[in-house]
Amino acid sequence: MAKVQRALISVSDKSGIVEFARGLSGMGVEILSTGGTAKALKDGGLRVKDVSEHTGFPEMMGGRLKTLHPKVHGGLLWRRDNPDDKKDVEAHNIESIDVVVVNLYPFEQTVSKPDVQFENAIENIDIGGPTMLRAASKNFKDVIVIVDPDDYAKVLDELTSGNGEAGYETKYYLARKVFAHTARYDTLISNYLNRQAEPDVIFQPTLNMSYSRISSLRYGENPHMEAAVYREPLYNGLSLVDAKILQGKEMSFNNYLDSSAVIDLAQEFRGRPAAVIVKHNNPCGIAVADSLSEAYKNAFETDPISAFGGVISLNRNVDEATAKEILNLFVEIIIAPGFDGEALKLLSTKPNIRLLELDISKEAAGFEMRKIQGGLLVQEKDKGMIEDIKSLKVVTKRQPSDDEYAAMAFAWRVCKHMKSNAIIYASRDRTLGIGCGQTSRVDSAKLAAMKAGNVGIPLKGSAVASDAFFPNRDGIEVIAEAGATAVIQPGGSIKDADTIAAADERNMAMVFTGMRHFKH
Repeated sequence: MAKVQRALISVSDKSGIVEFARGLSGMGVEILSTGGTAKALKDGGLRVKDVSEHTGFPEMMGGRLKTLHPKVHGGLLWRRDNPDDKKDVEAHNIESIDVVVVNLYPFEQTVSKPDVQFENAIENIDIGGPTMLRAASKNFKDVIVIVDPDDYAKVLDELTSGNGEAGYETKYYLARKVFAHTARYDTLISNYLNRQAEPDVIFQPTLNMSYSRISSLRYGENPHMEAAVYREPLYNGLSLVDAKILQGKEMSFNNYLDSSAVIDLAQEFRGRPAAVIVKHNNPCGIAVADSLSEAYKNAFETDPISAFGGVISLNRNVDEATAKEILNLFVEIIIAPGFDGEALKLLSTKPNIRLLELDISKEAAGFEMRKIQGGLLVQEKDKGMIEDIKSLKVVTKRQPSDDEYAAMAFAWRVCKHMKSNAIIYASRDRTLGIGCGQTSRVDSAKLAAMKAGNVGIPLKGSAVASDAFFPNRDGIEVIAEAGATAVIQPGGSIKDADTIAAADERNMAMVFTGMRHFKH
């Protein structure tokens, strides 16, 4: 590439552009520009040649047509080492354009506004910008193309040290960045138009995704695996990747997984102070109480062994009393809307604990996705709820008491967040025993009872939630023997009559939800 002689600059985001153009001008580079960018540069004291003067063709159609011209694209696309290309540009009086600085109409910001009009969105679809970017990037050996203001300083430094020239690696890096940028831009437009055309269609025929990498992670699920974390475009829901990290080591792959799981479950409890503890993506203690410290203590007591090294989510600002309780345990992460001054002071004595400030009351949007060999499974998030538990069908002779109804409601909120097969023993405001991830529902029931027994939690009078139906009466027999007196389950087994009979024989109350909560 020869020394840079001419640059075309047309940007929506004008941060740093005057300073960058001044740097180019100081090297003797001619500046071409359009519209608002030209005005900004002229106001900054720079000499600017309008693109319409360069092409000999006026801007028209309200600015829709200004850079789509052979003198622009010929100047970008001609290969400087190709004799035939050189003949063409000389024959048609096409001058080289050696630098292109373009960032596109703010389509993403426009459609992010809740009251955006469709016509306004359409007008913010850039045409000339992507075309120039793609042309310059295709010819990156001869043209420097910049789409990100963060690259201005890098380019100026290289042009200064290279006597007006930039190296191959830098130009290749910038071109790759451009194609990623335009691909994302087109993805946003496609997704927006599809939603406007078919707002009631949940799954469009084409799933377009363009996630932006935030950072590489130290490793993946295991140390021999590489990993990274990406941000979802146009996402306006609860965002774990944007949580404010107040202290602690950088987040790992498993930290993100556990944090996502604990937040999902914590969102089930919005009224009273609540504490949720998760380990390896499964809850090991959940409680609500009149104070946050009491909720945490009760959640911890469910399974103190599993809570070691766990992730905690709290739905209130962490106060001094709660911080003191937590400091008795080694934990990886605490997620809360905020941390009081005294709590922060106490927790700072354990600098390896990651403190994440995140308002978990905001709804989590989007879908759940699972990669499979050669494909992708996509589903809605499980937001199935029971608004009035007393409206459910009671299938046993005995009706549940008010305390049993409350305990069943609490347990049912928890079970959909546990790996199947899931069994939860609970009272009206806390978990008592948790069994999940087993290949047999009976084993989960036994495991949950065993864990409660190990820490001395009595299960007499407890309620049990099961994420799917009991296939046989043996599951009911196990939970009855453990002390449970009420059961909430989906029903739907061919052995439902046997299950109901087993509950009646033990004077248990049982309700059917008609809703399953498998989580694989």
